[in-house]
Amino acid sequence: MFTVNLRFRHFLRSTVIAPLLVLLALPVLAPAQAQADSTWRIALIGDTPYSAFERAELPKMLEVIADSGSELVIHVGDIKHGKDRCDDALFADRHALFDASRIPFVFVPGDNEWSDCERLSNGGYAPLERLGALRRLFWAQPESLGRQRLPLLQQSAAYPEHARFRVGPVLFATLNLPGGNNNWGMKETPSREFSERNPQVLAWVRAAFQVARQEKLAGVAFAMQANPGFKHFAQGLPHSGYRELLELLRAETANFSGQVLVIHGDTHQSRVDHPLRDSAGKPLANFTRVETHGYPFMGWTQLVIDNEAPGLWRFDAQRWPPTALP
Repeated sequence: MFTVNLRFRHFLRSTVIAPLLVLLALPVLAPAQAQADSTWRIALIGDTPYSAFERAELPKMLEVIADSGSELVIHVGDIKHGKDRCDDALFADRHALFDASRIPFVFVPGDNEWSDCERLSNGGYAPLERLGALRRLFWAQPESLGRQRLPLLQQSAAYPEHARFRVGPVLFATLNLPGGNNNWGMKETPSREFSERNPQVLAWVRAAFQVARQEKLAGVAFAMQANPGFKHFAQGLPHSGYRELLELLRAETANFSGQVLVIHGDTHQSRVDHPLRDSAGKPLANFTRVETHGYPFMGWTQLVIDNEAPGLWRFDAQRWPPTALP
């Protein structure tokens, strides 16, 4: 165990990681004054900065987030506008911006910064080359960004963006799940990249649920960029790139005694709801979806993990700038 004498403490606990069944340390973030009825606050953002205005405002918003009592920022991807170039200079700028956060900053990649970079307006890059550049810059070490770092348990050297960490009674897992149908491609058969990455995504989801059950945790949360199309899935019309994930989430949630949370961006609609349904069409009460603000509306959502709350989670959406109309 080691301690950072600022806003939080890091604890390392041993856990079994499926499917390898190797005993490893799982990072845990907890408040400095932890009590049985503790609450934990996490700021959720995504689809930002998309403009020069948002780039200028985001450092100010991150300062307010740090002052709010949040102990961690999670960014669920799309760090630039879809029309902007995927240049190294932009990546370096966003890395410096996120790394300046006073509290730990966890980043999940979105389609705007890798799978859509082959667009001519984006520079005509090879998407896998851009993903490799992101991996070398943002996930070179098993830790978050920020002036205070949270250790992360990464899935593998090949997929360092897939990480796990604990926040109080909740296990968090990050997933590289981009918008645009999960990089399935334009054909009936999936792209090679999808066929290689998607099994790793599914394995990481299964492993998170297994650890949560073993540790008897109150909740498990997944952070990803894409809106996987819960509405279409409920209608029996799932998108090909997200079908297996949604089927797995449905099965695992139905067999999990705690609460399940999916955090995503992509469709730029700030909301909290319960869109996942069982095979009979009934909403799964222990499943919650929170979508972050997105361009042209800037803001953040504070997730409060509360042992005393009926559903474990509480949410408080904040528009930015603070004087912005609701």
